[in-house]
Amino acid sequence: MDSKKALEASNGDIDEAENTLRAKGIAKAASKAGRTTAEGIIDSYIHAGSRIGAMVELNCETDFVGRTPEFQELAHNIAMQVAAMSPIYLSEEEIPEGEKRSSDEICLMNQSFIKDSSKTISDLILEVRAKVGENIRVGRFQRFGLGE
Repeated sequence: MDSKKALEASNGDIDEAENTLRAKGIAKAASKAGRTTAEGIIDSYIHAGSRIGAMVELNCETDFVGRTPEFQELAHNIAMQVAAMSPIYLSEEEIPEGEKRSSDEICLMNQSFIKDSSKTISDLILEVRAKVGENIRVGRFQRFGLGE
């Protein structure tokens, strides 16, 4: 029913209707941000050559969502992001005062996604949150490099 209304509101423009529905889904997902996330998974990524690896704890509200392919793919993509981009902090709130580097460089949530630079990690999480209908958050992450 929402699709029909969006199409009517956009005077038959399918692209505009899709954008409207996507924005509505993201707004709805943002409203779930305060919910408790006690379930989830820990995922890892080991780069070819086994010299760099990363682990990420991705939390959700229910174990059902934690088992969905979308959630598991998100966790793996975030682990790959951590291995590739070496973020130091999860969000801007964690950056100590006086830090000289850009938050886009050192904050995981602000980094451009390595597979699609038009999106940030925060955007990816919002998209999956909109699909599954639950709050999702990164609990913690760690990058490992041989000899670092």
